[in-house]
Amino acid sequence: MASMVAGSNAPLTAENPGLPGVIIAMGWSAVPSNGPQSELTSMAIVCGADGRALSPEHLVFFNQLTTAGGGVRFAGGEARDAEQVDVEFARVPADVAKISFLAYVDPELRGPGTFAAVRSAYIRVARPDGSELLRFDVPEMHGDRIKAMMFGELYRHRDDWKFRALGQGYENGLVGVAQDFGLDL
Repeated sequence: MASMVAGSNAPLTAENPGLPGVIIAMGWSAVPSNGPQSELTSMAIVCGADGRALSPEHLVFFNQLTTAGGGVRFAGGEARDAEQVDVEFARVPADVAKISFLAYVDPELRGPGTFAAVRSAYIRVARPDGSELLRFDVPEMHGDRIKAMMFGELYRHRDDWKFRALGQGYENGLVGVAQDFGLDL
């Protein structure tokens, strides 16, 4: 397993010939609170070469579990991860240039909130059997203004897939995500 830093990238299929796909797992912990607790929700956005979502149907989250064709599927979480998304490379259409993985504070669950109480956030890339290939521990930042966070992205590089660690926060939450990805959220 390789540990990554923000801005770094790593080859996946070039160094793992025959890799059919990956599990993208995200996790975090939150400092307990006596008041309202921010609730994080994850999503994957499937994008074209312009970096924008191909369509509203190319958003994968708890309310839209898969893309057309099933190449990107929301898989929920398991004991060690809060959320998981399965990506099957052969089923991802050729017009997909990248898949971005984010989490946001869901204001509909517990009211407005931020990443202030979020600790130990990470994204990991694993083989379909669960064995870990890469891990990026998102650096802790002053999250009292951050309402959404892009953890990382899978992207095509020629005929191969790579992963980039990001850790980019959005103070304007889903509004900023929607603007950057051309979505109406």
